[in-house]
Amino acid sequence: MRKGVYPSSWHYLSTISTTPPGPEEKVHRKNHATNDKKSAVGIQHLKREGRKISMITAYDYPSARHASYADFDIILIGDSVGMVCLGYDSTQPVTMSEMVHHCKAVRRGAPSRFLIGDMPFGSYESSPVDAFQNAALLVKEGNVDAVKIEGGVNRVETVQKLVDGGIAVMGHIGLTPQAISVIGGFRAQGKTAVEARQLIDDALALQKAGVFAVVIECVPANVAEVITNILEVPTIGIGAGNVTSGQVLVYHDVLGMLHHPHHEKHGPKFCKKYAHLGIEVHNALSTFRNDIITGSFPSDVYSPYKMDEKEARKFHSLLEKNKELGRNEVKNFYERVQNLDENEIANLY
Repeated sequence: MRKGVYPSSWHYLSTISTTPPGPEEKVHRKNHATNDKKSAVGIQHLKREGRKISMITAYDYPSARHASYADFDIILIGDSVGMVCLGYDSTQPVTMSEMVHHCKAVRRGAPSRFLIGDMPFGSYESSPVDAFQNAALLVKEGNVDAVKIEGGVNRVETVQKLVDGGIAVMGHIGLTPQAISVIGGFRAQGKTAVEARQLIDDALALQKAGVFAVVIECVPANVAEVITNILEVPTIGIGAGNVTSGQVLVYHDVLGMLHHPHHEKHGPKFCKKYAHLGIEVHNALSTFRNDIITGSFPSDVYSPYKMDEKEARKFHSLLEKNKELGRNEVKNFYERVQNLDENEIANLY
């Protein structure tokens, strides 16, 4: 899209309708269930066709299998792995080696899906050259199809370097979790006119630099709508209303998997839980523990390996023959111990 047409004037904003389309204006959406692997260009075509783009995070083989079978267009191996899988308080501690490790696992679980790997904090900020080397590592060793980078106008040179080098890039504006130290924590962005205009500048700059899509996180819906209508490339919303080209949520949030006070306190307000697996997991593990303690597990039902009666009789006979031998060995052991001095006894243990 670097050579594509994009608005060069703010006069374009006056031509955008902010009125939601009526039923007669809605584009018919095709049945998109397919096993065909998408590409960056294919993702852009979905916006042109008027079909919403589905995106989910995954961090390991099992979650990747589930996401693949559910037929998501894009699977993101997000640096949110640091918080939901590795126990970090933010995404900032996540390393390149950790990202590569998780990307490889997801690729094994979703061999025919379009995968995007997050560039972790510290892997692209120092220079475009460093960014390209790390992005190439994520593509070559992590086996992803594209990378995602946080930032707007300040990342233009980096995006251009990656795209010129043949690496597909997804942009990310609005709330950029890697920059929480600067923006003051996990706060919504674009809530003032000045901030909103900056986000539009960021989006246009990223498009010109060559991104194939842009994530918009924690931004008012009206701002996300304007950005979506201005851009030719698709937008993926997360906490940005329903007018973006597609949506993404964190796998664990969708399934309600993290059942503990910290997550309940800090869980995103924009996330709809489609299940409450964390509670189910907690109940299952607690029941299992109690069954162990009470001795009710395993019951005969879960002790399936049986010896037939003939072999059981032989086994019993062998035990009887060896019983006396065992008694003699124990007796001989204690006789030997009694003949040792204290130092020799100490060396036994």
